[in-house]
Amino acid sequence: MPISAEKMKRYPGGSIRSPEWLAIRKAILDRAGNRCEGTPNRPECRAVNGEAHPETGSKVVLTIAHMDQDETHNDPANLRALCQRCHNAWDRPHRAINASITRHRKQGQNDLFATGGAA
Repeated sequence: MPISAEKMKRYPGGSIRSPEWLAIRKAILDRAGNRCEGTPNRPECRAVNGEAHPETGSKVVLTIAHMDQDETHNDPANLRALCQRCHNAWDRPHRAINASITRHRKQGQNDLFATGGAA
């Protein structure tokens, strides 16, 4: 899933392409041996970067996950190398909450416009 411009600014150097973030990414991938480190829900996943995922067959592209969902918390203990499958599964509950908040916010705006917007 693409990273919004607002969230991108929270990464070291202001981008996932900055030298600061790339150095952190390399350190995490090295620690992981270029394999998925898994999540508490799927600790056994060890999909190899660049190879076919053993369960999905898709090419593995390792990403770096903030396990607490905070892009500013870049302590190596909070970061893991994850395959797309593990990263998406790990982020799913957080994304569902954000989607619900967005839907409610938009409904409130729609209600405001439907009633004429008078306060």
